Amino acid sequence: MQLNTLIAALGLFAPASALIRFGCSALTVQRLDPLVEPGLNPSTHLHQIIGGNSFNVSMPAGEHDLVARSTCTSCQFTEDLSNYWTAVLFYRAKNGTFKRVPQMAQTTGNQAGMTVYYMSDALFDTAQRSTVTAFKPGFRMLVGDSTFRDREQARNFRQLTYICMENSGTRAPEYIGFPTRACPGGIMANHRFPTCWDGKNLDSPNHQDHVAYPESGTFESGGPCPATHPVRLPQILLETVWDTRAFNSDPSDFADGNQPFVWSSGDATGFSSHADYLFGWKDDALQKHLDGHTYVSAPTLKTQSTALQNQCKVPDMVGEDIDSWLTALPGGNPVA
Repeated sequence: MQLNTLIAALGLFAPASALIRFGCSALTVQRLDPLVEPGLNPSTHLHQIIGGNSFNVSMPAGEHDLVARSTCTSCQFTEDLSNYWTAVLFYRAKNGTFKRVPQMAQTTGNQAGMTVYYMSDALFDTAQRSTVTAFKPGFRMLVGDSTFRDREQARNFRQLTYICMENSGTRAPEYIGFPTRACPGGIMANHRFPTCWDGKNLDSPNHQDHVAYPESGTFESGGPCPATHPVRLPQILLETVWDTRAFNSDPSDFADGNQPFVWSSGDATGFSSHADYLFGWKDDALQKHLDGHTYVSAPTLKTQSTALQNQCKVPDMVGEDIDSWLTALPGGNPVA
């Protein structure tokens, strides 16, 4: 069965476990980055964040307990108080002004946000037989690099991709850079994190060296982890659907291989795609779930309503206009 057919058969909105898929509403959109730029308010570029409401300007490792400090989560399962975030997409008009592109939730009732997957095996593998080790309290990581601007740089990271959506069920083909045509169903940004851990460090100075990709093959093919990073982790996949439909009307925006969208970092290529993760699951809830090796149900996890997800927010700590037509990207990042 092809991947698109399988997803459609399961239902786009059905939660799953061991392969688990769940929606998260927007927690906040602001220029903060407590992983890469802790304590800096505002940070260099704008992010969209989901998860627990302990998100803050600074979240020091070893001090900031996401589970203890959060009182709600914008995600479907109440046990998940983690934070996940990515850069924000903008439309750049011909007069040089910018408009933030809205996000489109895949789960009915969610407000914007993302869809999150945790997988023991490939998405299309309904058995999910593999044993993986859940992340530990204090674990954090970053995938991608906001400074990258060319394809060769982007090859340092696997499976950071875009899908030019024809409709809500489109899942192929995937591109490394921004699509260069108008996408009738919006643009999906996919962020897949590395799946091998050194088993020792919860973080590293660049937030990347403590994790790695399989030394051969891929996570989906069951490729082995390298000896330096022997612990197999679940794969996290973040799907963000950017609702670009309102910006598709001018064919000249897409003439001669061009396209009008830029990341909040100033990247007009798409090669800077990146995402951050701060683990914050309660107790051993994630490991228990992963050990279930199930595919559609999540019997060990507690589901909350989308109304409660939508209510979970954090205050605006930056205080800048991000929703009007802007003469510059937030932070004044130049487009390149």
